[in-house]
Amino acid sequence: MKTSAFVYPWDVNGDPDAPARIADLGVAQVTLAAAYHSTRALTPRHPRHRVVTAEHAAVLYPPDAARWQGRTLRPYESGDWAPGDAYGEAAAALADAGLDVHTWVVLAHNSRLGAEHPDTSVVNAYGDRYPWAPCIAQPATRAYLTDLAAEAAVRPGARGTELESLGWYGLAHLHAHDKTGGVGLGDAGQYLMSLCFCPDCRAGYGTQGLDPDDLATAVRTALDPVWRGAAPSDGGWTGVEKLLGAATANATRAWRDDRARTLQEAAVSAVRAAAPGGFQVLLHADPVSYHCGANAGVDPAHILSVADGVVVPCTGGPTLLTPFADQAADGAVLAANLTVVSGMGGSPGTLAADAARARELGATELRLYHAGLASDGDLEGVRVGLGVG
Repeated sequence: MKTSAFVYPWDVNGDPDAPARIADLGVAQVTLAAAYHSTRALTPRHPRHRVVTAEHAAVLYPPDAARWQGRTLRPYESGDWAPGDAYGEAAAALADAGLDVHTWVVLAHNSRLGAEHPDTSVVNAYGDRYPWAPCIAQPATRAYLTDLAAEAAVRPGARGTELESLGWYGLAHLHAHDKTGGVGLGDAGQYLMSLCFCPDCRAGYGTQGLDPDDLATAVRTALDPVWRGAAPSDGGWTGVEKLLGAATANATRAWRDDRARTLQEAAVSAVRAAAPGGFQVLLHADPVSYHCGANAGVDPAHILSVADGVVVPCTGGPTLLTPFADQAADGAVLAANLTVVSGMGGSPGTLAADAARARELGATELRLYHAGLASDGDLEGVRVGLGVG
């Protein structure tokens, strides 16, 4: 299967050995970050540094000044962790090593945006804002994300893109020093804590026949036993319906699904309009549409009618591939995303077996997270797993 490794520009720039080392893994492609959220990353082999701190979400290339002139919401430029056209420099070096380069674009995940423009953030039923989570129902935010997708995805020389966080973000953040795990919310509780009550979402619930004040009260009432230590009513969507009532639960989902679906359609259309022919567009996706996070919740049939395919989290098991495989037409890309960093829960030593199982469930390609973060031992495991070690 065609395999791509995720890479940051700072894994490559300043390290003349990096492109050949990545190519020698046996991958044909790299998925190179062009727009990314804040992070702190190890660079185990870089000759100049061992830790890179990306202080805020940023584009890793010079943004088009004309595109963003006069706009309140616009991409942030990176600091000294990715100066200049860091993406372009790394992309050129990787292409010279014989690798296809696709962009990696993180969209609705931006803590600096929420800090500087708090009205853009998701607001929960208690009035708490989630600065890392832009509300994708807001027209200005949707316009910003759509234009950012087109600009960051279609970089010179790129043959395709992978769009991450193109949907709802909620309570779960996966942030450093996160202290939200003390109470087990379960799937249903996570949904309730991720419902947005910004003015646009309140109006949206109204279009579904709901009173937003009554809805917020119902959410808080449903969660009260959880804060007292009772186990949440889980069981997936059935659990949400039990907590809110089926009609109310499904009305909230109808609003949120519509906002996510239409944003995904708009973003993919904008990318295609800006891209050359044959440009591949994939989404990082979860086959349960009410789920939030980096792997956006989608309806498999819908998203496979919009994009060329999906990148599906498969570390720990490839079962999330099945709903996509059931809907995929010939030619659709179903990329199984496997973590190959042992210290992050990956298993490079079982890569061959994991890839074979993913193929059985419909995977057509592999994604490996993450070539720059992996140790030498992990990279050797990748080489063996891909048959070149």
